[in-house]
Amino acid sequence: MHLFPELSKKYSSETLSAREAQRLAEFIAWGPVVFQASRLMLKFGILDLIRDSKDGLTREEIVSQTGLSDYAVKCLLEASLSIGLVLVDVANDKDFNHDVNYEGWFHLEESLLNGKPEGLKHFGDWPTVYEGLSSLPPQVQKSWFGFDHFYSDSSFPEALKIIFDEHHVKSLYDVGGNTGKWALQCVNYQKDAEVTILDLPQQIAMMQDNIQGKDGADRISGYGINLLDERVAFPHREGGLDAIWMSQFLDCFSMEQITSILRRAKQVMTAQTRIYIMETLWDRQRFEPAAFCLTMTSLYFTAIANGNSKMYNTEDMEQCINNAGLEIEQIHDHLGQGHSILVCKL
Repeated sequence: MHLFPELSKKYSSETLSAREAQRLAEFIAWGPVVFQASRLMLKFGILDLIRDSKDGLTREEIVSQTGLSDYAVKCLLEASLSIGLVLVDVANDKDFNHDVNYEGWFHLEESLLNGKPEGLKHFGDWPTVYEGLSSLPPQVQKSWFGFDHFYSDSSFPEALKIIFDEHHVKSLYDVGGNTGKWALQCVNYQKDAEVTILDLPQQIAMMQDNIQGKDGADRISGYGINLLDERVAFPHREGGLDAIWMSQFLDCFSMEQITSILRRAKQVMTAQTRIYIMETLWDRQRFEPAAFCLTMTSLYFTAIANGNSKMYNTEDMEQCINNAGLEIEQIHDHLGQGHSILVCKL
C-alpha cells in the first residue's frame, strides 16, 4: 500500500537520467551546507545587492558593499553558482558530511566572519583539523580519511605513469604525505625511487607506523615540518631533487600560504626539478555534479579544516604559482575522479 499514491505513480512512470539522479543525490548529501550557504547569502544581503543592481556586480563590489572578506564572498558566490541561486561516490560524501561536517556547519557564519574554523571546536581545541587528525574520534577519523583517499586513490595509477614513465623520477618529496599511501605506491612502481614525506611531526609518526614492514618502506623517509611557518625552509637534498609532489595538499591553505609554500619549494629546485600539483580544480570538471561537490567542499574548509582555504579553480592556482616565481609547463586533466596535475618548473 502506498501512502502517497500520486507520487508513487509519478515516479514509477517517469525516471530521471543517470546524471540527473546523481545531481539529486549530491544535493541530498550536501543539503545541510546548501541550506547554510543560501541562508547566509540572504543574511549578508548579497542576494538583495545582486537583485537590485542593474547589470550585476563584480566580486570586488560585493566585498566593498558587504564588508565581508574576499575569501568569504568568493566561497559563498561559488557555492551559490553550483546551488543555482545567481561523480563522485555519494556514500563517501554522506559519511563525511554527517560524521565530520554536520554539527560544525552550525558555525559556518562565525567561520566566514572570523576567518577561523569555528566548527572545529566541536571536536577539540586545535587551530586546524590537521593538528587534530590523530586525535579525532575513530568514526570521524575513518570518514575523514575515507573521503580524502577516495578521490586521490582513483587518480594514482595515471599519476604514477606521468611521473615515472614520462619524467623518469628517482627522487621525490611527497609534501603533505599523510599516511604514506602514495609514497608506498611510488616505491613499488619505481624500484629505485626514494621518497621523503614532508608533513607535521604527528603525521610523520602515523605514517611510519602505517608503512612499517611493507615492501619499499626502506626507501621512504619522513621529515617533520610545519609549512605554515614561513621561516621554515624545505630540506635540501644532496645530489639534487627530481620532483616535488603535492596531492590534494595546497587546497588546505589560503592563497597567500600557497604562494609562500611554493616559494620555499622553489629554493630546493634545479632546472630539472618539477613540482607536480594534483588538485580537483572545480572549473576543469567534465560534469556539473562534480563542480557542485567541490564548491560545497570549500565550506568544509571554512568551518572545519582551517577557516581560510577552499577548492580552487585554475585561475587562483596559477596566480599562486606565478607569484612564487614558477610557471606551469603542462596540465594533465580528467585523472580518476576529476583530478588535474599541474606540472610546474622554474
